Amino acid sequence: MKRLFAVVRTHGPAWDEERPLEEQRGWPAHAEFMNALAAEGFAIVGGLLEGSADSLLVFRAHHEGEVRTRLKADPWGEDMLKLTRINPWLLRLGEDRFASGTE
Repeated sequence: MKRLFAVVRTHGPAWDEERPLEEQRGWPAHAEFMNALAAEGFAIVGGLLEGSADSLLVFRAHHEGEVRTRLKADPWGEDMLKLTRINPWLLRLGEDRFASGTE
């Protein structure tokens, strides 16, 4: 059965703090990769945590290893975004909005 995972990624050593997100090296390839994950229903929501170097993403997967494996294919890699945390997410409020796609 698939479940939800909350994932935090933070700026890696190649991130240029002087440039906005869309001007980072390799942005088009990263955006295409993430949009493809969303289109297939693997990535549910994601975005920047304002005022920090972190991004929060929610994925639907069978297990944590699946999330790790899929993120390794990100063109940005660990140089641009380091994986800092993955936790299974036991959603209580709003679970009806995320119910589709579970097996």
